[in-house]
Amino acid sequence: MELRLLTYVVTIEEEGSLSGAARRLHMTQPTLSRQLRELERQVGGALFLRTGRGLRPTPAGEALVRRARTVLAEAQAALDDARLAGQGLSGRFTVTFAGSGINGPLGAALGRLRRELPRVDLRLQESFNDAEMSDAVLSGQCDLAVQRLPARDARLTTQVWWHEPLTLFLPAGHPLAYGPEPAPLTALGQIPLVIWPREVSPRSYDEIIALCHQAAVVPRVGAEGRSSQTLLALVAAGFGAAVLADSHRALRRVGVTPRRLAGTTTTLHLVWRADNTGPLLRRVRDTLADPRQDRPSTG
Repeated sequence: MELRLLTYVVTIEEEGSLSGAARRLHMTQPTLSRQLRELERQVGGALFLRTGRGLRPTPAGEALVRRARTVLAEAQAALDDARLAGQGLSGRFTVTFAGSGINGPLGAALGRLRRELPRVDLRLQESFNDAEMSDAVLSGQCDLAVQRLPARDARLTTQVWWHEPLTLFLPAGHPLAYGPEPAPLTALGQIPLVIWPREVSPRSYDEIIALCHQAAVVPRVGAEGRSSQTLLALVAAGFGAAVLADSHRALRRVGVTPRRLAGTTTTLHLVWRADNTGPLLRRVRDTLADPRQDRPSTG
């Protein structure tokens, strides 16, 4: 049965007459009558009875009209879904992001993404491993990664999204915690470091060790932690200093004093599959294009 025939029978029921339904459907009345007779032939009985005030549905007609309304609504919903998906306004979209990045503009940007694309089923996956995030995008498990150190892979497209300084988070009261100017890189050799285990985040670990080499100092590892909160707790306990993105100031850990690290910066990237040209990805990237409007105040 064609959808147009269902439209005809619903319109006849709503108008209560063939003439009114024909006008509304922009058809001639004889044409609509032929279509109704064909539909009644398929059903095997009358769908409408003539009364003094027009047409009223038979029990068969009532059953068909009731089900026809449901079918037509579902068909319209299917068209609407397809149209929205084609415009990048609906569908499922999974973002994997660095846990450390959520303290900067990322949290507000994800909230803006949810508000501006309300029909998108937005899924979020936190990760502490850059390699795993890039692999998730490559495998199709995630559509977009927001990470600091993406994999170098020709199948990935990488876009710089946000720059911020690196900061040395020191135990409150430590001599290095005082001073109006950023701490020199040589400060990394004056206090033990609290860092990520290399097996958890090898590129982050190597980045910190490279800074020590740049300053010509030998790093001393005071303790290791697997999350930003753990690192800062170990700093507060006096195990050493942690090198983290400046946005970690937002955590305001008691017993920890931040001091920027001179001449350093860290970068968040948007990472997606190079062959992903879908409208939803384009829409998400456009929505996230300017992180400056989501920059939090770190105090």
